Amino acid sequence: MAIGFDVAGGGRLVGRLRVPGDKSISHRAIMLGALAEGTTRVSGFLEGADAISTMNVFRALGVAIEGPHEGRVAVHGVGLHGLRAAAGPLDCGNAGTAMRLLMGLLAGQRFGSVLIGDESLSRRPMRRVAEPLSRMGARIATSPSGTPPVRIEPSGGLRGIDYPMTVASAQVKSAILLAGLYAEGETAVTEPAPTRDHTERMLAGFGVSVLRDGARVALRGGQALRATSLDVPADISSAAFFLVGASIAPGSDVVLEHVGMNPTRTGIIDILRLMGADIAVLDPREVGGEPVADLRVRGAALRGIEVPPALVPLAIDEFPALFVAAACAQGRTVVTGAEELRVKESDRIAAMADGLAAVGLPVQPTADGMIVEGRGGEALPFAGGTVESLGDHRIAMAMAIAALRSRAPIRVRDTGNVATSFPGFTALAAAAGLGIAQVDLA
Repeated sequence: MAIGFDVAGGGRLVGRLRVPGDKSISHRAIMLGALAEGTTRVSGFLEGADAISTMNVFRALGVAIEGPHEGRVAVHGVGLHGLRAAAGPLDCGNAGTAMRLLMGLLAGQRFGSVLIGDESLSRRPMRRVAEPLSRMGARIATSPSGTPPVRIEPSGGLRGIDYPMTVASAQVKSAILLAGLYAEGETAVTEPAPTRDHTERMLAGFGVSVLRDGARVALRGGQALRATSLDVPADISSAAFFLVGASIAPGSDVVLEHVGMNPTRTGIIDILRLMGADIAVLDPREVGGEPVADLRVRGAALRGIEVPPALVPLAIDEFPALFVAAACAQGRTVVTGAEELRVKESDRIAAMADGLAAVGLPVQPTADGMIVEGRGGEALPFAGGTVESLGDHRIAMAMAIAALRSRAPIRVRDTGNVATSFPGFTALAAAAGLGIAQVDLA
């Protein structure tokens, strides 16, 4: 039976909240811990379906992993060349990050692998990763349309490349660097715009020498990884829904604890501040090589802006929530350069345009973004209604938060995949003041 959210209209958010651990870092902690020599101990691990899929893939590849238990995991590494062939296909579930990074990591193994995923992941493009890996000598194939399943055969050896990326993508960059661990010589990637750098930071934490020179990042193959301890910060992509929710709802006052503040991920804060949001950064500190802080956000009168193109890659996963903020702002917001949103778990530009229209606020989707005529001058700009999330967790949570400025309830359909990134979202949002309930739908 499908599940959904019923969310009452109106309200505000208050309290101290800690959202789950960062999904991007949780994926990488398992991957690099598996390739390390020794036992890597992880705290703050995201116990969501996507990160669990990554964990199960590495168990199938012969890695002993204890947990997760209250966010704690122990990964007993097998070393760079210690993985073993799986008995069958490796199921990545809904985890696009897992599949794309695994393509790079498995391209250098002495055995073949097949990567599969759920219905949503099976529609997502993988050729953008397969193409540079093939240049390195990988034997890798997708479906005729460039989607999963992905078949990887032993190549007889990878060679390093110097790859200029045409699209800013942390997943493509990370896949190439992971393949580079197995390649002869130096592997380098040059980015057209900054993207999240968790892979580079974590590789360095595991003892790998990573060279950075402006937009270029490089490493030499054959380096051993040493086990370490990792404390995963709270995921800023999950915090985004409360940053937006508290900003749009008058009287809100929320403190989000221990949020990851990696400078390649803080575009959501910069964009909301440009819109007039009241966000204070408290107690900035560093944990395990990643900057973290507490964030206090209070209700504010937002204004429409033209989002600076340089900030778009730094907030790409947060745009479903930002589109809700734009709808509640005074004036026009214009987003360009966000074509990457078209190939996420859903076409997030189309899905959010349809969702906002369904609750009474039409917007203008474009090929690479959206134009939103905000109704910040209205106390409650949304009319309520039923929204199709298309099984996309970020669409579901963004439209649930929109109910804070709705005159009538909002029902969000097909919300089961929220557990992939934010287990416990319903309970945490309800505790903060959102009138949300999970319901069974026919």
